[in-house]
Amino acid sequence: MAQVTVTLDANLAIDAMLLSGTKNPQDAVELVLRDYLSRGRRTETRTAEAADGHRPTVDRPTAQEG
Repeated sequence: MAQVTVTLDANLAIDAMLLSGTKNPQDAVELVLRDYLSRGRRTETRTAEAADGHRPTVDRPTAQEG
């Protein structure tokens, strides 16, 4: 697997470590990115019908005149 080196603010990395419960910044960043991507995929799955124009529509009765 290819690796990428990223420079982060130390406080940001420490906060991510504390929130994620990891012991090193690399694990924290990897966990946060995996979570971010999975959330994005779930959102995309839930909204795909609307984005594709296949959103189900409800036929509403027309107003009766007279």
